Amino acid sequence: MNQVAAAPVRSEERVFALDVIRGVALLGIFIMNMPGFVASFYSGKVGFNDWPAWWERWLELLRNVLLGGKFNSMFSFLFGIGFTLQFMRLLEREGPQGQQIYVRRLLALLAFGVLHACVLWTGDVLHIYALLGFLLLALRNTSDRTLVSLIVLCVAMPPLLSLARLFLGLPNNYSLAPQVFEAWRETNNAAYGHGTFLEAAREHTREMQFLYSDSGSIVYVLAFYLQMATTMLIGVLAGRQRWVQNAATLMPTMIICQWIMLVVGVVSGVIYAYGETHDLMFASPLWAIGISFAYVLCRLGLVTFYVVGLLRLTLRSEWQLRLRPIALVGRMPLTNYLLQTLMATFIFYGWGLGFWNRGSPTVWFALAVLLYLGVQVPLSALWMTRFKYGPLEYVWRLLTYGYRSLGAASAPDAHDSPNATHLHERPARAEATVEPHLQPLELPNADAAVDAQPSLRTCEPPGSQTSA
Repeated sequence: MNQVAAAPVRSEERVFALDVIRGVALLGIFIMNMPGFVASFYSGKVGFNDWPAWWERWLELLRNVLLGGKFNSMFSFLFGIGFTLQFMRLLEREGPQGQQIYVRRLLALLAFGVLHACVLWTGDVLHIYALLGFLLLALRNTSDRTLVSLIVLCVAMPPLLSLARLFLGLPNNYSLAPQVFEAWRETNNAAYGHGTFLEAAREHTREMQFLYSDSGSIVYVLAFYLQMATTMLIGVLAGRQRWVQNAATLMPTMIICQWIMLVVGVVSGVIYAYGETHDLMFASPLWAIGISFAYVLCRLGLVTFYVVGLLRLTLRSEWQLRLRPIALVGRMPLTNYLLQTLMATFIFYGWGLGFWNRGSPTVWFALAVLLYLGVQVPLSALWMTRFKYGPLEYVWRLLTYGYRSLGAASAPDAHDSPNATHLHERPARAEATVEPHLQPLELPNADAAVDAQPSLRTCEPPGSQTSA
């Protein structure tokens, strides 16, 4: 076995494009999660018809169609890429022990997620990533053809199960949803809107127990697992085929795929929007199945369009410097993920400033953008000028690799400075099949692992159309 001590990904081994995608996704995640910080998941404050002003209704509709579910899917895609490349790296360096190291990494992530969900905010998704990570370990030796079959199955399973339930005449588990939701609204408002920090934490713990034990809510929780597993498996396939690292060469094909998926996303998004504006989700079982499937296709189509678009920007020399601050946010996603929770709950919860149940879609959208650009971007840039890792990323690595392997986390080298030019800086020889002014990704180590850390959450309440 290789005797080199296990160690996290070095800064010079990172892929700039993935850091950019991760950083952009953090903004989209914050925008989408803001209603979940403001009000109870069961309050219904995510629908088109919940707002009297027309601009509020249309902003909410555009937010749900263009952003809803797209960025947590983006991060599950990155998680799949990171699993493939990092796990390969660990096996190369550590042999069989590499699997044990990755298991420690997943267990640490699971601990972060459970603590986050039970103490700070029920909308956590880190624990979901960690649990799905164990599934990826079980599938690590499967063929690409099997992965594609599993992806298709994940996409088709929710509508197929709904159709089976419809034709078999099985009852709807949420026939008592209004009563259930009303009870949760009351306790959420008391604990989150007027309670102390400990009272809010107890309510979060109780809510998590309900989500994973109630026969009705577990259906929607598992549906969300399927959605995350879909893009995660696509990420594994992308990692095996090195789509991101070979983006410059593959770009002509990627561009064709990008526009095809935009059409898929727009058409299915229009269907989903029609159902949203006309309250058709619960009009009949067939409408519910059709709208839910349209949402799934919209999610996959627009995620593909966004990811390829960001890859194209990272290949343009004039955009690389502009995107560097966003990439720095993406280099410490776990820290920024939890920072979003701390900032938002302090503003809206009773133990903080107490603005619970206040505001509107316009206010929440603007607040998310301002906090991201005004707090997270400058703080990330400042931190990364002094340290190699974000604070929680450091703890995560410490739990994964141990203190001796990690080494000092201060005094970043030249590659860690936001002014460094270790990625995308030297002009590359243009290729005939690549867009004008594009240059390929410069990877100091072609086989290097990508530290694709998850950082996302969902605020869609159980029973919403986006989870069906």
